[in-house]
Amino acid sequence: MTPLMAEQVSVVETEYGMVLLDERTGEYWQLTPSASTIVARIRDGGGVEEAVVALTRAFDVNEETARRDTLALVERLVQLQVMTR
Repeated sequence: MTPLMAEQVSVVETEYGMVLLDERTGEYWQLTPSASTIVARIRDGGGVEEAVVALTRAFDVNEETARRDTLALVERLVQLQVMTR
């Protein structure tokens, strides 16, 4: 299943990446450029595989590392209720 951003989360792109704001709790997270690439791809309707491809194209990272990092980020954002599956 393709992960989705939770409804209560606002996403703001910044000069250095993204900031996610949980409007329900007031918590926010500043994302690195690589994490922002993953979240942007998923927010635009792409799945994990599309995020992996985007990460390998944007950064000097191999596919295995990109997939591991993408899955880890998605899992963490699901735990934080910022994303849903």
